[in-house]
Formats: sequence, C-alpha cells, structure tokens
Amino acid sequence: MAPPLKQSSAIVIQVEVKPNSRSSAFEQAEGGTWLARLRSAPIDGKANAELIALVAEHYQCPKSAVSIKSGAAGRIKLVRIDARWARGLDRR
Repeated sequence: MAPPLKQSSAIVIQVEVKPNSRSSAFEQAEGGTWLARLRSAPIDGKANAELIALVAEHYQCPKSAVSIKSGAAGRIKLVRIDARWARGLDRR
C-alpha cells in the first residue's frame, strides 16, 4: 500500500503486526506500510490494544483518536487516525 489514504475525516495506514515480539516497536516499512512489533499475544484483544497505544504514542495523539478499521483478527490491519490529529502524518 502506498502513502496514507486521506478520507474526509481520517487518515488510514496499513500496518503489519508481529505479536509476541521481544520488544514493542512501530516503524515504517518499505512501500509506505508500517510494521508493529508487539510484546502482547493476540489473545483477548491485548495485541490490538497495544497497537492502538503504539500508534497513538508515535503520532502524539490520544488513544481515542486511533481505531482499527479492518483486520482486527489478522496480521495486516488498516488503522484509522482521526483527522484532527492526522495533520502531522505526512511529515512523520
């Protein structure tokens, strides 16, 4: 997937998730996608909650501004960031 998709009220980024990693990290991968290494296991939504926290920390926005648009049960996810906080996305 190329650069973030701009929607009327949000930015959507594609994130590949690697649960059960030794450390948590959120970094840009090739092709404009993102890679999230999560310490949490994908059980009871713990990995998704950690992903939301990592994205919010990276973009310096509240966790309430970040949501998983699709792929909640998979390793490739589309993550939505509220447009009020997405202004700085193109620069990061």
